[in-house]
Amino acid sequence: MRRRTGVVGALALTMALALGGCGAADDSGDGGSATGGAPTKGGDLTIARSADIISMDKTTTFDNNSIRVMEQIMEPLFHSSADGSELEPWLASGYTISDDGLTYTIKLRTDVTFSDGTPMTAKDVKFSLDEDTKTGESGWGYINAAIDSVEATDDATITIKLKYAWAPLIADLSLFANGIIPDGYGGKTSEQFYEAPVGTGPFVWDSWKQGQSLKLTANTKYWQKDKPYLSSVQWNVVPDANTRKLQVQGGQIDIDDTPDWSSLASLKSASGVKAETFPSTQIDYVAFNQARAPFQDVHVRRAISYAIDRKAMVKAVLFGNGQEANSLLSPGTPYYDENAGGASLDVAKAKAELAQSSQPNGFTTTLLISSGNPNQASVAQIMQSELKDIGITMEIKQLDPTANKQARLASDFDMAISAWTMDIPDPDQWTSFAVVPTGGAKSAFTSYDNPEVIDLNNRAQKETDSAKRQELYTELQQKTSEDAFLAYLYYSPYVYASTDKVQGFHVTPLGGYLLQDVSKTK
Repeated sequence: MRRRTGVVGALALTMALALGGCGAADDSGDGGSATGGAPTKGGDLTIARSADIISMDKTTTFDNNSIRVMEQIMEPLFHSSADGSELEPWLASGYTISDDGLTYTIKLRTDVTFSDGTPMTAKDVKFSLDEDTKTGESGWGYINAAIDSVEATDDATITIKLKYAWAPLIADLSLFANGIIPDGYGGKTSEQFYEAPVGTGPFVWDSWKQGQSLKLTANTKYWQKDKPYLSSVQWNVVPDANTRKLQVQGGQIDIDDTPDWSSLASLKSASGVKAETFPSTQIDYVAFNQARAPFQDVHVRRAISYAIDRKAMVKAVLFGNGQEANSLLSPGTPYYDENAGGASLDVAKAKAELAQSSQPNGFTTTLLISSGNPNQASVAQIMQSELKDIGITMEIKQLDPTANKQARLASDFDMAISAWTMDIPDPDQWTSFAVVPTGGAKSAFTSYDNPEVIDLNNRAQKETDSAKRQELYTELQQKTSEDAFLAYLYYSPYVYASTDKVQGFHVTPLGGYLLQDVSKTK
């Protein structure tokens, strides 16, 4: 007996996408032909961005540059809608849930093959989900913590049994880490497989020149009819924001994936260039490394949080394109609470907190930023001046973007500027990553460990009543604000610049994009 069917497994979520931005360039999924006809077939797309990938292992890789590539190769059972508010079947065709909420039966599409021509079956799905679950504390396996077993019932059916009711399951199955790959890595070792991964996605691994560029070519066996339109996609590593700007203006690249905010106005007025913002779930923040003194001291963290003028940063760094951050969750994330109590500028409180701390007379520390990133440089300079006013000497440490990411992944920093954007339309992915030390990343690499907050997170995971989940996530947001384990900075939309030859490029509020829908005019 089935309690609920999910042919279209939508989670009705309120996405308060109040951030600035002009919205999608084109979300029709038809490649957005400039002439209104069929999208142009063929063409090579070049995207420039600040840093290289780290790895294609979808179960243990946390950086977005890697994730945006692997999403074009390996696809999940479910996918978020273009506006990021719902979940839709992707490699699955639908699902049902047992009356007790503990058994999910998922039907698979029967017209899907991997790029090597091998049909995708339930055995591949079972292997892929089990592979992710095994990563446990070292990767994204925490996202599958509620799964008791995965069974390949027949070639086109998967049965998932849970240890306990688990509200985010379908959302979790949409995560890239649960992307579907061939059973047994197609006869390879894990290391061999992820050197050139195979999936059901629209593009196929081609080549990687480490530190320079990465190329994918079209999957001619892709299950979505007539897609992808492009022949290939290449990501070039261009750390300097001004160089990327000049390249997109000159047509040497097709898309600049992170123009700095100071250049947005001039890019919008440049001939042959489209500069656009997209609603996001992004929060930018300063991470305090609690494995290093004096950041175990909550009074030190609060002092710094109160000393930051977020309003000035929105004006000076984002040029008004965003809003001050006041919670661990962003306004585009379900269960965000606008009264979460995040710190705002109060110099008197900052000085009072420092006076109560282990460093009442101030101290010297460092802030890690990415070289060539004018936004982070501006934030750092503003913070340096503000912290000096309360007696803290802050030195700015710059590393190139790839080295910077590796330093943050290794928790090799005092303070670091970082950001998070949701990958699924449920807060659990971020809250478990951010506040649970065993959630794959030592609490977002900060070593934050508050048992009361961890308990709130665990209860919210298992609660299926939406109103009760709201109460739990509200309390979690309030507790994390009190603990100031991160200093929230601002919420900003995503910004991209492209030439006017690029059609159909759309970024969801979860930060992903589907390149099978993109085409280039001649």
